[in-house]
Amino acid sequence: MNNSSCGTEVLVLGIGNLLWADEGFGVRAIEAFQHHFDDHPSLRLMDGGTLGHYLINEVMDAKRILLFDCCDLKSEPGTLRLLRDDEIKIWSSTKISAHQTGMNDVLATAAIMGYEPAAFSVVAIQPQELNDYGASLTESVKAQIPAALELAAQELSRWGYDVKPRQHTADNELMLSTLTIERYENERPSAEDAPRDGDARYRLRNL
Repeated sequence: MNNSSCGTEVLVLGIGNLLWADEGFGVRAIEAFQHHFDDHPSLRLMDGGTLGHYLINEVMDAKRILLFDCCDLKSEPGTLRLLRDDEIKIWSSTKISAHQTGMNDVLATAAIMGYEPAAFSVVAIQPQELNDYGASLTESVKAQIPAALELAAQELSRWGYDVKPRQHTADNELMLSTLTIERYENERPSAEDAPRDGDARYRLRNL
């Protein structure tokens, strides 16, 4: 596939599962990116969640991809790295959750269909907790969101796309208002009402 035929110059994508603590890093990072940086005509921002194969069209329509995700960097929790080129193997070969397998499959499928991005980079972070059901990001990961945005901005600038601090509220939010980090954290039920390791009713049925 000729990259010049792609409709999106840069897809800035966050993937992950908000329900499992630091698994939500990618989604929270793209949420913060939209709030922090002004709109850019060449960038398409997307909350990819756990869509997996449903992202194939968006991926193949992009000339360049900048991805936010958590990754096993074999480092201390909260360690942040920008991966590109051969370093991408660190992200793609250290599965820490089901959604990563899905995204790898998307990229593999796209490659089989002849797609090769002009550039592909991952802003990756070492998670601290992945098994707290209904939790938000741990403090060690949440504290790195500003640094993750700075890494992303630097990479975009290297590609020729400078982003500026946002001056006005975004016209369209990437997610439902009930899923924004403020409401998600402030309205979380108690541990008694919402068990942290899954639905108690489901566990009882499977004893």
